[in-house]
Amino acid sequence: MAAGVADLFERGGVLLAEAGTGTGKTLAYLVPAILSRHRVLVSTGTKNLQEQVYDKDLPLLRQALGIPFTATCMKGRGNYLCLHRYESFRDSGEAALEPARQWIPLIDRWAHHSETGDRAELEDLPEDLPFWSTIAASSENCIGTECPRYQDCFVTKLRQRAAESDVVIVNHHLLCADAAVRQSAYGEVIPGCAYAIVDEAHQLEDVATQYFGIAVSSYRFDALVRDGERCLRVEVLLEDAADLRSSMDRVRDRARAFFTALMLSRPGARAGGAGEARVRVEPQGLSEVAEEGAVLLGALDELEATIHLMREPRGDAGVGSMLEDLLGLSRRAAELRDQLKFLLRASDPDYVYFLEVRGRSVVLRAAPIDVSAIVRELLFDRMQATVLTSATLTVEESFDYISARLGVGGALRAGLVRLPSEFDYARQAILYLPRRMPDPRAPAFTEAVAREVLEILRRTRGRAFVLFTSYAALRAVRTQVEASIGFPLLVQGSAPRSALLRQFRSTPHAVLFATSSFWQGVDVMGEALSCVIVDKLPFASPADPITAARMEAVEARGGNPFSDYQVPLAVLALQQGLGRLIRHRQDRGVLAVLDPRLVTKAYGRRFLDSLPPAPVTRTLDDVGAFFA
Repeated sequence: MAAGVADLFERGGVLLAEAGTGTGKTLAYLVPAILSRHRVLVSTGTKNLQEQVYDKDLPLLRQALGIPFTATCMKGRGNYLCLHRYESFRDSGEAALEPARQWIPLIDRWAHHSETGDRAELEDLPEDLPFWSTIAASSENCIGTECPRYQDCFVTKLRQRAAESDVVIVNHHLLCADAAVRQSAYGEVIPGCAYAIVDEAHQLEDVATQYFGIAVSSYRFDALVRDGERCLRVEVLLEDAADLRSSMDRVRDRARAFFTALMLSRPGARAGGAGEARVRVEPQGLSEVAEEGAVLLGALDELEATIHLMREPRGDAGVGSMLEDLLGLSRRAAELRDQLKFLLRASDPDYVYFLEVRGRSVVLRAAPIDVSAIVRELLFDRMQATVLTSATLTVEESFDYISARLGVGGALRAGLVRLPSEFDYARQAILYLPRRMPDPRAPAFTEAVAREVLEILRRTRGRAFVLFTSYAALRAVRTQVEASIGFPLLVQGSAPRSALLRQFRSTPHAVLFATSSFWQGVDVMGEALSCVIVDKLPFASPADPITAARMEAVEARGGNPFSDYQVPLAVLALQQGLGRLIRHRQDRGVLAVLDPRLVTKAYGRRFLDSLPPAPVTRTLDDVGAFFA
């Protein structure tokens, strides 16, 4: 693999490299990247992998290669403290209230000595700290070079370090977010690079879909009004404070009315139910909220105009930065207005429009149906050489699916290389497929899954991930097995993901019930994880707006939506889920897929042909014998 990457850096173009677990692909691409003496951008799927590359792999190579090189690890802007916003928040009345009062002293001490401003340095800080978004250095809040703390800004310093580095390590979220705001004067942080390596490349389509879409949420309006009110607390400096307060109140009231109307427009909402969490919307469907939308657009226009018409403030203490904050509010109001106009029209055929409820936030979204052209422009057209790598890029030994989804077909001189895992799956693993399981749509399926899970866990003595395709299935099976399981049971949602993984690794015979977020990017070596159980084949739901739109696009091109899109997508997801099991040459374990369609449906062969070459068994006795 290292030779393939080195050759690509010499000739240019695109390389798709599937490197099975255990091949050491991270070192394989880092060595030629460093030896090339070019500045190389490395994008990983997760922050955890970023930290592994920066804290573990690069120090090892610095010692082994004997070649001096520099590296910078860049996370999304929301991970870094904004000194200007933090100081405004610290000096406000909000900082005296809980939970801010509890954490401000810790953040204050850290902010004075931190070199990076990365919140990960504060290990005691809760992941869900309510006010972090208020003090984070997000691009939406940034006032750029006019900021009084611009030279001291952690993001400014990060950008400077990266521009002087040989290796720049980002993650896909930052890669796409940075490209999406590149037209902004201050949003971009990644320096220019002509060589890129995209690790965990199978995740890129989903991340690009998220960041190259358009979303207007009730949360963004709440944050806009909250920041406006923070400016109004120094109204003694403002000649037109009353006008500004009136405009802010109008935006807040109209936004509440608009999002309430959106909520009521969801199927099931008027009948007294909660309605669907994610619902596709068409232009005619938005006609019910057109009036509220028009009034909200008018309120945003008024706020923008009010800020620009304000007279010079009295006094001079803090005036400059406050004026820039107000102009920042004006820019945000204009951006919300333009995005809301686009969403309310819901007429661009390249996008799918939908309504999403996430916690307390209501979001109206437009997502690109096909991101291949976007990814091609973002990567292949800007880079002299791009490596796309992952342990799971092929379906039935073919790169065709991932190439089409990521736009590789339009890139010149694309190379392909498949490197199998070095693990001996014939000795290290077995694949268990139960003999008699009801159809996954049958009411008896949940009870059968619960029975199989208990029987498998008795033979493996716990030490398992039980991965579900939905929270509903997880909850249903948990209810049936919890009293009988006999091993420490951890459940996704009961603690942050990182805490659950630490607890799983340190608890003998633990069992973790989890959904999609634990199907990839999780690494547990040794006996602690000796079994992975999957309840169903992970097909994307055709009721999901993005999935439905993509299936329609495949059909419009004359393809088969199920076999051309849903099956390959599910194959890659299943490969990732089962890939959690064998992470080292000494690992041993059982893969169990409880979905009978793997053997009863013709397409099941496509899944089996794409899985690791482990022996297949249909009996629990063989599972017990394997561990004995």
